[in-house]
Amino acid sequence: MEVVLLARVSTNQQDYDRQISELTDMAIERNWHINRVFTGIISGNSKNEDRQEIIDMLAYIEQHQIDKVCVLEISRLGRNTLEALKVIEKLNEKGICLYIKNYNLETIVDGKINPVASLICTILLEIASMERLTIKERMSSGRTQYIEKCRREGIKMGRPATYRKSDDKMKEQYKKDISLLRQGLSLRQINAITGTSIMTIRKLYKFVHN
Repeated sequence: MEVVLLARVSTNQQDYDRQISELTDMAIERNWHINRVFTGIISGNSKNEDRQEIIDMLAYIEQHQIDKVCVLEISRLGRNTLEALKVIEKLNEKGICLYIKNYNLETIVDGKINPVASLICTILLEIASMERLTIKERMSSGRTQYIEKCRREGIKMGRPATYRKSDDKMKEQYKKDISLLRQGLSLRQINAITGTSIMTIRKLYKFVHN
């Protein structure tokens, strides 16, 4: 059984080691051969054309005989229902099964599309999308309450006016962004890959030729 692994996290503050470790252990246990591992640091709500790991994976399976694409959970494929379903449809067209470990769910069984799995994937993706919206609403509500509290109590918000990171700290914290700038990527492309704000990325231009 020839498989590839797909892992994704949303920010640089997270890592996908646990996802890869669990999927690798499972593949070894089932005697599946891992051809490649594709990883991405990007919001799961992004479009497929903005996700390099999806682009690379689809290009790879065009050129190689792959039986399964394995993810730890459906939200790692994406939280945008439409975009994730597009990937599943492309895999179905090629007869490649999407295996979702935490539900032990396969989209293709015995060479045939599993209609139950397709329905469950759609439901799970909708749940993932709803969870994302709920988190955003909670964060927004918490931020609003904090601002109102600060205003009532006369607390000045934000960083001190004198706060400024040193160049060394900036280069260390944003070394990936600087590397991508040196490769000629646009501000928006880097923002999609690393999650760093465009305003911050602009400040990193001074390090590109250092």
